[in-house]
Amino acid sequence: MQSAACATRSWLAGSPAPAPAGGSSGSGRAPRRAAAATRRLPLRVAAAAEVQQPSSSSAKEVLERAADRTGADGAAFDPRAFRRSLNSTGRYTRKPSNDPDSLSLMEEHGVGYSTAGLVAQMREQGYAWRQGDVNVKLAEAYGFCWGVERAVQMAYEARRAYPGQRLHITNEIIHNPSVNQRLKEMDVQFIDEGADGGKDFSGVKEGEVVILPAFGASVQEMRLLNDRNVQIVDTTCPWVSKVWNAVDNQARKGHTSIIHGKWAHEETIATASFAGTYLIVKDLKEAQYVCDYIMHGGDRAEFLAKFENAMSAGFDPEQDLQRIGMANQTTMLKGETEAIGKLLEKTQLQKYGPGELSQRFMIMDTICDATQERQDAVYKLVGQQSTPEGIDMMLVVGGFNSSNTSHLQEIGEMKGIPSFWVDSAARIDVGANKVTHKLAHGELVETENWLPEGPITLGVTSGASTPDKAVEDVLDRVFRIKDPSFTGITPRKTSVQKAAHGEEE
Repeated sequence: MQSAACATRSWLAGSPAPAPAGGSSGSGRAPRRAAAATRRLPLRVAAAAEVQQPSSSSAKEVLERAADRTGADGAAFDPRAFRRSLNSTGRYTRKPSNDPDSLSLMEEHGVGYSTAGLVAQMREQGYAWRQGDVNVKLAEAYGFCWGVERAVQMAYEARRAYPGQRLHITNEIIHNPSVNQRLKEMDVQFIDEGADGGKDFSGVKEGEVVILPAFGASVQEMRLLNDRNVQIVDTTCPWVSKVWNAVDNQARKGHTSIIHGKWAHEETIATASFAGTYLIVKDLKEAQYVCDYIMHGGDRAEFLAKFENAMSAGFDPEQDLQRIGMANQTTMLKGETEAIGKLLEKTQLQKYGPGELSQRFMIMDTICDATQERQDAVYKLVGQQSTPEGIDMMLVVGGFNSSNTSHLQEIGEMKGIPSFWVDSAARIDVGANKVTHKLAHGELVETENWLPEGPITLGVTSGASTPDKAVEDVLDRVFRIKDPSFTGITPRKTSVQKAAHGEEE
């Protein structure tokens, strides 16, 4: 049988597929806000990874650059109008083409939905499976979400559509190591950080192709790429774009955007670039601190130090918290985002009265459906512990730098259920019955004899950036630990099919 690497080379050498469909043309609105910062974007654009946060000084520079609202002539810059203007350049693609050869290779590489493997078979028989002593309960919403699968598909289609072109990507396409490795094997160049901690675009030349990942890219990166006359393949999840529209609307009405998210996460950095004045809070505790300041004032120096890495340049808590709007990183816990929104609304109501609330607070539902569904499905799995339907342990599969996966792990931990988060099957040592796994808040630990003897009921879920094959590989190792004679699950045709992507935005 031809190896996967050889098959990929053969596929890439084939005739190019039709170019992915581009977005519709549209005229943007005239700029209507003053610049939030005067600093121009240099060649290197700073970036921050969630798992290895940069130093305070470089992090501050990230957000200052994200807040740059000046055009080439020093005039105010309108991010929404600019993004819309890309549609008319002829060098911008934001929709998949559903190229059958690309879809076929995704299935061969195991970077999409399972239609024949164990996960597909579990779905077909009520999200359950029994293998010897192991009773598996699969969460009813798990794994690849629509936006993530769409982004991977568009990246595969870009490689197919531009076989002779040099392809770049500004970040990981999604937070999954196996998927990103596949793109590297397909000769997609990942834009790395330079020695100064900034993203180095010096290798991107005019006429080449650049993929923007599912999390999006800052508007400053888009401006740089557009000025360089490259072909942009924008795989940004439409739910992320919805958040961008929310903060843009808040800025147009003079409101500060309070963003529930992680300041160093690439999605939040991109969202901040579409906001005007903004403040990023990571949890309910930080939101309460902000609300206390709104109601009673406080130590200004302490406030500025606390949010040094999480606010727009020149942030003034006395002035900038008088009119606020709520937004969120799409992968945060739904319940906490809702609680923060209610807290902010209540604070503005108490501070200014019901007559002024509509002028003092804005909110738009930007909680990602997929994130919400996966969290709800885990709550359902762990919500039957006092009944015979309870589970003995949780298994969470997903990239270690995946925010939405960390929250799935957090749910199991909060319920006191042994929960093991692995990013791949390689974390499980079959011979030693040992697992290297991550806890919700970042600790990487090793647990020996993690699978007990005798029957167990195992709850399983996976993050929105996790292909079904990763879950199948992990369960294969679980079954081998419990039964050394286990030889694998035979694939078979099932009724489970991948849904085609429709129009969006």
